[in-house]
Amino acid sequence: MKNPLKFIQDVKQEAFKVTWPTGKETVQGTLMVVAMAIIAAIFFLLLDQILKFFLELILKISI
Repeated sequence: MKNPLKFIQDVKQEAFKVTWPTGKETVQGTLMVVAMAIIAAIFFLLLDQILKFFLELILKISI
């Protein structure tokens, strides 16, 4: 990189080529992320409870 000013100008040109999401797309994406996080949390909660049940069952049998 020999000319920092040219680099900055190129970066600025590329930034103007970016197509930013609309407000509606941003809200939809956010809601999808929140929904998937909730689904994952519920899944891991259920999985944890099932494994806890079986572990307690195994420990009671072995004692």
